[in-house]
Amino acid sequence: MDKFKRPFLKSKRSFRRRLPPIGSGDRIDYRNMSLISRFISEQGKILSRRVNRLTLKQQRLITIAIKQARILSSLPFLNNEKQFERTESTPRTTGPRTRNK
Repeated sequence: MDKFKRPFLKSKRSFRRRLPPIGSGDRIDYRNMSLISRFISEQGKILSRRVNRLTLKQQRLITIAIKQARILSSLPFLNNEKQFERTESTPRTTGPRTRNK
């Protein structure tokens, strides 16, 4: 009878914890470019802590390392790999415009 009184029971799910993106052996400093480049977006922006799944201390160290690498020119401030191209150009007319009545 106990089972019938509680029809809506929450199921006990086991959630899989994701492994942290920075291992215990990884050193966070400006020379480790393979590590630093994982935390930068395609536009060259530093990704947020939620996206990176980092702790507060790790995010601070990553941010400092990225800024040091940018100042020392090992890392660009902007990522300009994508060049904007004009596929179709519209002809521009020079001269006075005439109104059709």
